[in-house]
Formats: sequence, C-alpha cells, structure tokens
Amino acid sequence: MQARKLVAGLIAAGCLTPGLASATTGYFQHGYGIKAKGMAGASTAVVADAMGGAVNPAKMVFVGNRIDFGADLFNPRRSVSRQGETAFGGFYNGNADSDSQYFIIPEFGYNRMINPNLSLGVTVYGNGGMNTDFNAPLAGPPFAPCGTAQANMLLGCGRLGVDMMQLIVAPTVAFKLNPNNAIGIAPLFAYQRFKVDGLQAFQGISSAPANVTNLGYDESTGWGVRIGWLGKLSDTVTLGAAYASKMSMSEFDGYRGLFAEQGGFDIPENYNVGIAVKATPKVQVAFDIQRINYNEVKSVGNGVLNSILDPVNCPLGSACGSGFRWQNRTYYKLGLEYEHSKTLTFRGGISYGKSPIESSMNDISFNIIAPGVIETHLTLGMTYKTATGGELSFSYMRALSNTVTGPSAITPLVNGMGFPGSFGTESLKMYQNAFGIAYGWRM
Repeated sequence: MQARKLVAGLIAAGCLTPGLASATTGYFQHGYGIKAKGMAGASTAVVADAMGGAVNPAKMVFVGNRIDFGADLFNPRRSVSRQGETAFGGFYNGNADSDSQYFIIPEFGYNRMINPNLSLGVTVYGNGGMNTDFNAPLAGPPFAPCGTAQANMLLGCGRLGVDMMQLIVAPTVAFKLNPNNAIGIAPLFAYQRFKVDGLQAFQGISSAPANVTNLGYDESTGWGVRIGWLGKLSDTVTLGAAYASKMSMSEFDGYRGLFAEQGGFDIPENYNVGIAVKATPKVQVAFDIQRINYNEVKSVGNGVLNSILDPVNCPLGSACGSGFRWQNRTYYKLGLEYEHSKTLTFRGGISYGKSPIESSMNDISFNIIAPGVIETHLTLGMTYKTATGGELSFSYMRALSNTVTGPSAITPLVNGMGFPGSFGTESLKMYQNAFGIAYGWRM
C-alpha cells in the first residue's frame, strides 16, 4: 500500500511539473537514474537501482527489494539568431534567448522480489520534452494580423515558444533464466502535454488554420513496450541489451493543424546495448550504445520545407506536412565508477552523438522552437552510504555548447508571397547544466 501511494504521488508530481525540458540526446534524457547520470547514461549492463524500467527491465531481478526517488535541476540555455536577411532590408535580422531556464525533472523506482528468480516493479520518469520561451525582438511587423504585437523570430505575434512534457510509467517484470541470465519486460504508459505560441505566420499553409498556435495545453496518452536481457558472462563482465517500441500516442487534436497526421506525436523507437567490466575490485567501466529513430515519427522527421513548398498537397497537419526533420541518431556513452570506500563511491562519464538537426536542407527555422543541438555531455557523480543503509546520490552534467547554422526556410515562404530576396541564415545554440540528487534504500 505504501509503495502504491509513493508511485501515485510521483505521477501526480510529474504531471504538475511545469515545463519539463530534457533536450539532451535529442529530447530524451542523457541517462535515467541519478547514478546512471553520473556515468553519462552508461547503464544498460549496470545493476545499481530500481530505474531499470527506463533502460533495461531485466536488471530489476538482480536489484532486490528497493526504492529510489530523486530529481534533476535542469538548466538549458538556448539562443537563436538570424543574419543576412535582405528581403525586407534587414528588419527581420535579430537574436533571442529563451527565458525558460530552470526545470525540475522527478524520477522514481520501486522493485519487489516475488521469489529469488522473479521480480515485479515500476519505474516512473520523464522521457523527454522541449520547452522554449523567446521574446519578440524583431523590428519588422508580424506576418499575421496581431494588432500592436511585435514580430518574433518566426514572424508570428509576440512571444514564441513551445512546452512539451512526456511522463512515462513503466511497470516491470523480470525473470532469471538461470543464475547469470535474465529477461525483463516493461509495458510503457505515456502522458504528453503540449502547447505552442507565436506561430501565426504559418496558419496560411495549414490544413486547419484555427488549430496551429496559441491554444493553451492539449494532452495525449499512449503506450508501448520495452524488453531487455542481462547476462553475467563472468564475475567481471556483464552484458545487457534492450529494445523499446515506438509508442503509439493519441493525437493532439487541438494542434491538428500543426503536427503531421492531424496532431500525431508518437514517441520514437529506441534500443541500446551495453557492457560493464570490473577492471579491478573497486573500479567498474561501462560502455553503452543507444539508437533513437526520430525520423520514423512523421511530425518529428518530415522535412521542414514540405508545407512551405507545397501547401496545397502537403499542408501543415497532413501526413506529409512539415516536421522538424530530425535524423535518426546513435549515442555513445562511457562511464567509470570507483568505490573509494565502503561508504563513498565516485563516478564520471562522457557521451557523444551528433545533433539530430542538420545545417543543410533548411532544417533550422522550425527548430527555433526546439533547438535540440547538444552533442557532448560530461558528467560527475557520487554516492554516500549512510549509517542506516540508505544511499544518497548526486550527479552533475555539463552539456558542451554547440551551434548549428543553416539557410532559413522562410526564404521560399516569402518568395512565394511575391517578396524577392533572402532571409539569410539562422543559428541555434545551446549548452546545459544539470544537478541531480536521489535517495534509495534496500527494503
């Protein structure tokens, strides 16, 4: 009963958390669980806590009876700019910083051994999200009737920004095939919340102009599944692998004129493999490879220019309507754990993966509202074991600054409206910090 109350409380807290924004590996987190975050997310084959439902559910049967809960203070710093606009004499050149800078990302895990070979548990986590809030700094007027509102970076009215939150509840079942091998399954139940403001300039190329922007929050729910395997090859080497299906989400009906497939926004398929090696009795090295297939979700992967170049056959909101043109990406994660003493363990890590946003093919413009351009993460962490047997863990992540620059997609839009000239190039820049704390204990 107490565990059910903890889960229900964390779900409620996650749903009420404003502006969950964890655009680190695209819009997934760089790791799940504070211990894993201290090792740059290298955790597929590392048994450390009850967060297996977010990474590899097979790990849970090796965890034992355990509770973990924690949170990240996430600090993304985003800026966008446009330079070289000549179509209107430079009135639409400018730059803006996102005012939304601090977010709390909660997490929770619970595991119970039914017998020595079977465990049941649950992991609750924020899979990812996007949140930006740019002021309206441009000298020219908006490309839509807005009264006295100033133009924003996408030529709409007033402030420009998006708020996307994804919360996932993952019940887990894990079973030992033998003393050294286990399989696990986690049904994934997801809740999404979304709103966007400032896209009035694109209503004219939408299949549903009244359902594009400034409509407040809409919600979506859906499901998928994650399966995993963990195998201990020896006392020093452990392997792990997991696969998560694309999560089929209900449509954002209120934004059916913006997202492809009449408001569709599924969560992409992803999979990961990992190895953990005990280099010495006190040192463990872990390495993960993660693949996220962003391009297979049409609202994420469709070309930015689709609706701009062909608003009749591919308007916004249609199956072929414009998306963010994010590419499928592979991420590499290396983590190190050092047991300094019985009470103190230190961690560090580095991860790398190319930005899903490319500088070619006019990808930049739509991504002004979702500039997920981070490529490299550096992390530190530690755990202190208390006298009562609890584990207090900390993590720090620094995502190194990265900038992506490319031609503006607005050029063909205004040319099609009869205005010659160029909208130049646009740049997206981001760096991040995150501070995490968690507490867990064996029951």
